[in-house]
Amino acid sequence: MTQLQSIPDVIRILTENKVIAVVGFHRDPMKPAYYVPEYLYRQGYTIIPVNPALAARGESFFGHRAVSTLAEISTPVDVVEIFRRSDKVHEHLPDILNMTPPPRVVWMQQGIRDDRTAQALTGRGIDVIQDRCMLADHRALL
Repeated sequence: MTQLQSIPDVIRILTENKVIAVVGFHRDPMKPAYYVPEYLYRQGYTIIPVNPALAARGESFFGHRAVSTLAEISTPVDVVEIFRRSDKVHEHLPDILNMTPPPRVVWMQQGIRDDRTAQALTGRGIDVIQDRCMLADHRALL
C-alpha cells in the first residue's frame, strides 16, 4: 500500500472505513483526542478508545470500554487513529502489525508524522495518512 495524500484517497478512507481504534484517546472534552473521536462517533463511526489509564479505571466512551492496547480489541478495526507525539508513534508499530486482521489504514492526526513507521506499515500493506485531521477532512470533504 502507500502513504495517501490525495483528496480522493482521503474521501475513500472516510467513506469506506467505519471502525476506528483511537490510540492516545483522552477523556478531556477540550482536547482533540476526545472531541475528534466524539465528532466521528456522532457521524456514525464506531470508536474504540485505546488508553491504558482509562482502561485501568474501567471507563467507557461512545459505547465501548477503553482498552490498554490494540491487542485487546477483539473486533476487526478499519483505521488506527493515532493521537500520540510523533516521537512515540513507533512504540505502537508492533501492536499494529500484530492486529488480526490488520487495519486497512493508520491515520496520524494533524501535527503527527513518523516517516519510518509509515514506511514499515506501507511495506506490510497498510495505507498511511500523516499530519491530517479526520474531523476537518470529514467536515470539508463529506
